Amino acid sequence: MITKNPMTAAERRAVLSLALLYNVRMLGLFMVLPLLALYAADYRGATPALIGLALGIYGLSQALLQVPLGWLSDRIGRKPVIVGGLLVFALGSLLAAWSESIHGIVLGRLLQGAGAIASSIMALVADLTSDEQRTKAMAIVGASIGLAFAVALVVGPLLAAFGGLDLVFAITAVLAVLGMLVLWRIPEPESGQTVESAAPRGNLFGRALRDPALLRLDAGIFTLHCVLMALFLVLPGLIEGLAGVPRDQHWQVYLPVILLSVLGVLPMMRLAERGGRPAPVFLAAILALVVALVALGLAASGWTIYLAAWLFFVGFNYLEATLPSMVSKAVFPGGRGTALGIYSTAQFLGIFAGGALGGWLLQHYGSQSVLLFCVGLCGLWCLLALPRHGQRAAAEEALTSKAR
Repeated sequence: MITKNPMTAAERRAVLSLALLYNVRMLGLFMVLPLLALYAADYRGATPALIGLALGIYGLSQALLQVPLGWLSDRIGRKPVIVGGLLVFALGSLLAAWSESIHGIVLGRLLQGAGAIASSIMALVADLTSDEQRTKAMAIVGASIGLAFAVALVVGPLLAAFGGLDLVFAITAVLAVLGMLVLWRIPEPESGQTVESAAPRGNLFGRALRDPALLRLDAGIFTLHCVLMALFLVLPGLIEGLAGVPRDQHWQVYLPVILLSVLGVLPMMRLAERGGRPAPVFLAAILALVVALVALGLAASGWTIYLAAWLFFVGFNYLEATLPSMVSKAVFPGGRGTALGIYSTAQFLGIFAGGALGGWLLQHYGSQSVLLFCVGLCGLWCLLALPRHGQRAAAEEALTSKAR
């Protein structure tokens, strides 16, 4: 039996601090998800298409700048890039807070996304942990993102009830400053400690982009976040209109839905890891999204909306937690950083596509077209996720041995 050494105290402090940094930044981004479709409609010049653009455009600047800023962090250090990104993020938040038109919010969200430091933070996590602890460290940071998402869906509506979107964006700027204080307490990696120096050189990008397994996972994270953004153009309106819940009380819907979704995720993880059935559980999670989206399209009561939202977040939370680990396991030796950079870029492109395309569909064809679009996209993902001939046994064996 192979025994694994625990994290050192220094590794544990660094990882928890970086997870907190990632958490406060993502909390600021996520808080507007349940709000923009409702509150931005009151801004000058607002249309469904522009509201969708405002929701997703930060993903475009994130996607364009993740790799360049990650490269810059290799050259000048992680901390200067992260501090610069947090400053840009804070400025974008303040611009959105001071805006009186939807165009100002779009620009503010674009500037928020230009603080693209996810790849630099994850690189710093890798710098400060040993090879043996790196996967665990990445999982802790990934879990912090899920926590930020859950907290944001509750805190965002509560803050908006007191001060609207202005207050939410202002608090987001404050969170960026708090992130800088957290970063100040994180040690610098020792000279020569960065994992990039040990990685084999060559055309890593080309190899990652030609790898079918990695491409399917990239397509998966693109789809997951595209659907999430598009859904939040429709779901808040359904909760307010069909379920009859006032917008300042939406947190009372999101809180139990998110908490109860954990009850669905935990058995899935247990079945996948200990039961040795990761592939069927993965497909079941995608199908849960499909069923939830269809139920929302056919919903005639508030309870249908609540149950469909619960099922959606069961599938979403499982997939969000599982996909990064699958990338880490599927990548070729020496290419983890490159593969995760491409993966993050696909995720942010999905955010942009979901907001922009969802808003356009909502404006021209109504909410049912948005849900139909999401169902079709998830259906295609199901086909891509089906194990290929000869790969099923290998994948099952690799994942179950990793779990043991």
